[in-house]
Amino acid sequence: MMDVTIYTTRFCPYCVRAKALLDSKNVSYAEIDVDKDREQRTVMEQRSGQTSVPQIFIGEQHIGGCDDLHLLEVAGELDTRLAG
Repeated sequence: MMDVTIYTTRFCPYCVRAKALLDSKNVSYAEIDVDKDREQRTVMEQRSGQTSVPQIFIGEQHIGGCDDLHLLEVAGELDTRLAG
């Protein structure tokens, strides 16, 4: 199983949806709250090229946000990506 990292903020409904999908698949992930951590927010922005949350990575591959994660699931590709 590939390592999953998700950059979030506390009150983001899209973050909640993305984590719920991962939880439903019993995928463990490293959650990095960038709400009050400017250094981690900068890391997220540099890694993803984006400023919005969530930003999701499977391994070192940037998946995108919540909608991108759900699109992979609908296309049947999420499990393959997670398996590496």
